Amino acid sequence: MVMIDNWPSSHWVMVGLLIGFAIAHSGLASLRPWGEQKIGARLYRVGFALVSIPFAVVLIIYFFNHRYDGIQLWQVQGVQGVRSLVWILSAISFLFLYPATFNLLEIAAIAKPEVHLYETGIIRITRHPQMVGQVIWCIAHTLWLGTSFTLITSLGLILHHLFAVWNGDRRLYNRYGKAFLEAKERTSVMPFVAIIQGRQTLELQEFLRPSYLGVLLFIALLWWAHPWLMQATLKVPI
Repeated sequence: MVMIDNWPSSHWVMVGLLIGFAIAHSGLASLRPWGEQKIGARLYRVGFALVSIPFAVVLIIYFFNHRYDGIQLWQVQGVQGVRSLVWILSAISFLFLYPATFNLLEIAAIAKPEVHLYETGIIRITRHPQMVGQVIWCIAHTLWLGTSFTLITSLGLILHHLFAVWNGDRRLYNRYGKAFLEAKERTSVMPFVAIIQGRQTLELQEFLRPSYLGVLLFIALLWWAHPWLMQATLKVPI
């Protein structure tokens, strides 16, 4: 059994980074109504991005540079079909992770950022696609790498996103009240549950959008650039 006291220092650093990111990201999201009243929606969005994006970049680079730290819990990289499975799961994860990027003008604070109560597209499959995408990503990468560092990172990311499910629902209820409760009844957190139960229908034409093509192109670009990214992060001394 691996004792916590014997964790390599990188494990503790990653735990600290994950806690810090969760506090900054979810905390600023929770403070959004107050902050927008004080400084306006666009300026608050800029401040949110200036905190969250650099923090996320540090997390990603640190993960890349230390992904093989700790104990090798399993080794399946040589098993036939595992590599393809990992890439398929990773591609699926990005289809869930990035529906929020569809409102690019709001993200860049060019248009006034809004809180939206969606019930179309991927929200028909799950009310919290980013959580589902993150879990799938974590499963794929933990399976591939098989290290204690990756396992700790994945558990931290999943716990943060599970909290974000509760926090996101709470914020939507505070803003929309009964309208959110009605949308909640027609959607589900677990993928496809509302559809299977007949509370929701899947409208495939809603996925025929340029935004989804953009996500697919991003996945292809990431697949092409993945080896280069691994080499580039090694040059960052963290």
